[in-house]
Amino acid sequence: MELRTLRYFVAVAEELHFGRAATRLHMSQPPLSRAIKQLEADVGALLLTRSPTGVTLTPVGRVLLDEARALLDHADRVRVRVSAAAGTATITVGILGDGTDPGVSRLAAAYRRNHPGIEIRIRDTDLTDPTCGLRAGLVDVALTRAPFDETALTVRELRSDPVGVVLRADDPLARRETLRLAELSDRRWFQFPQGTDPLWQSYWNGGTLREGPVVRAVQECLQAVLWNGTIGLAPSGHDLPAEFAVVPLVDLEPSRVVAVWNEGDANSLVRSFVETAAAAYRR
Repeated sequence: MELRTLRYFVAVAEELHFGRAATRLHMSQPPLSRAIKQLEADVGALLLTRSPTGVTLTPVGRVLLDEARALLDHADRVRVRVSAAAGTATITVGILGDGTDPGVSRLAAAYRRNHPGIEIRIRDTDLTDPTCGLRAGLVDVALTRAPFDETALTVRELRSDPVGVVLRADDPLARRETLRLAELSDRRWFQFPQGTDPLWQSYWNGGTLREGPVVRAVQECLQAVLWNGTIGLAPSGHDLPAEFAVVPLVDLEPSRVVAVWNEGDANSLVRSFVETAAAAYRR
């Protein structure tokens, strides 16, 4: 059994749905299905019972899920210890959103200063995965924004930012000092692709089911505003071109900048990264 295939199986077993698991793993569904079928052939037993609404674990699947989680946790610990022993310790950091955030710049400088021998790998992600590949095992720790499903994750808040409504500069609402959600009920909002974390989608839609174009990246959001008059939300502090306006929204809780990592992760590099991040974002 390959570790990659076990990660695939764990994702399907936790989501109980091939489509959602494929979205979580940032892959298409057909190769995921083939990988699970091959795993079942290798094991010599059915692991999942499939139905039109999703999947359920068989007794064999439940046993493998427990063992796969343990194996993957152990593999991660081995990787860290071997890298450290070889003098090439590495931490992979997922970053969501605007890389010009001054907190990120301060954190990068502080971490390089405090850990000169550590190789830092950065994975920049789009808006469809608020955990930046953490659940798929692609990163060790993520700098992102809440809320999202925190199951099996540990989250530490670093900062909170007021949120504003992104409008085209010639939109009549762009002249307002502030806005409320009720004043935006007849407008089209950004949507994220099907399978995106529902807590994440709900927050950026102001807690209400909306209609509008599907976007994956910040630039797609801005182009939707520019071309179609779509609206959406953005944290304060983002410098946008003159074609856009951001009007403060007074009745939505602030957007929380957070560090997030896998629950129970004993990686000392992750712990030191989070502590450095907390200090950098307090300034």
